[in-house]
Amino acid sequence: MTKEQRRRGLSLFLRREPLTLAALMVLAVVLFLVVTGLSRAYYAKQESLAQQWSQRGVDDLNAQRYSQAVAEFRTALLYSRDNYAYQLNLAEALMGLNRTDEAYAYLINLWDRQPENGMANLELARIEAQRGATPQALRYYHDAIYAIWPGDQEVGRRNARLELINYLLRINAKTQAQAELIALAANLGEDAPEQVLVGQLFLRAQDFSHALDAFRLSLRLDRHSEAALAGAGEAAFELGQYPAAEGYLQAAVAASSNDVKSTARLRKTEFVLDMDPFRTQVSAVERDRIVANAFATAGDRLKSCAAPDGSAVGAAAASQQNLAQQWAKLKPQVTDRGLRRNPDMVDTAMQLVFNIERQASATCGPGTEVDQALLLIAKLHEEN
Repeated sequence: MTKEQRRRGLSLFLRREPLTLAALMVLAVVLFLVVTGLSRAYYAKQESLAQQWSQRGVDDLNAQRYSQAVAEFRTALLYSRDNYAYQLNLAEALMGLNRTDEAYAYLINLWDRQPENGMANLELARIEAQRGATPQALRYYHDAIYAIWPGDQEVGRRNARLELINYLLRINAKTQAQAELIALAANLGEDAPEQVLVGQLFLRAQDFSHALDAFRLSLRLDRHSEAALAGAGEAAFELGQYPAAEGYLQAAVAASSNDVKSTARLRKTEFVLDMDPFRTQVSAVERDRIVANAFATAGDRLKSCAAPDGSAVGAAAASQQNLAQQWAKLKPQVTDRGLRRNPDMVDTAMQLVFNIERQASATCGPGTEVDQALLLIAKLHEEN
């Protein structure tokens, strides 16, 4: 090859090289885009399959078909291995099958990743409650109340607090339940059903004053609420506010004749109001009649509670005998005429009646409705 030929060949190569490089670059870009597109399509398909299986799992979880839900969430995790929501749902489904240890393993890992997650804390609280580990359960419940919740934060936190309250009531921690209920009530709006729910929880916690407040607020919002009327009647009854209790219970029974509890409580309330000689609106004549009847009832209670063979011994027998002697000694004076002549005898007679009813209740158990009413009257005036 001559020098001239070599020069021409080099010149031709130099002219073609940029075109070749450009073609190779275009090919590389095209291949990159193809690979990227295929990769995206692959991951999109993976994500789509994961979502489909997850949705099936959610549907079965909501329908309490826990076995199917477990299988479906596991399949979803094959396509989206580290998905937090899928793992959380799987743990919930495992809980439904009472596979607590497996659920706990998932949940504690999720909690390590997101300790502020409300649902993870709530599920852990449920597990610890199931295990009877109260301190740990309370810690997770409180963390759930102040955690981050998807969607409406307040609803998630309120529901977590409600679950905590029910747990405290189940383990008979009434004082702690009352404190949580007060915090819950402070954040409730003017919603009649919610106030009824809180009032009923206050009743279970034996915080009758706050219960009555909640029911009264509910009735201001919906004065025909049967549940609020019955609840207000029960709370007022337990507080010894018998005139108010009577009004609420009468309305509750009128609204629902099938309300057996309110009917029975109304009957007790009416007994108390009819048999209380210390009510301010009772006339002197009526008061004397009530005292005489109560005194006779106490005498009958003494007789019915006495051991039929005289076998009672000890302090109870001595106390009963002493009360019987006091009753017999006072009997001639506790008449309509005697009470009119000596009004101070009312207090003396009723104090003996109360003592007899207390002793008989402790020794022989609950008496008649009249006896129970006298005990309620005794309690009412002890507190006053």
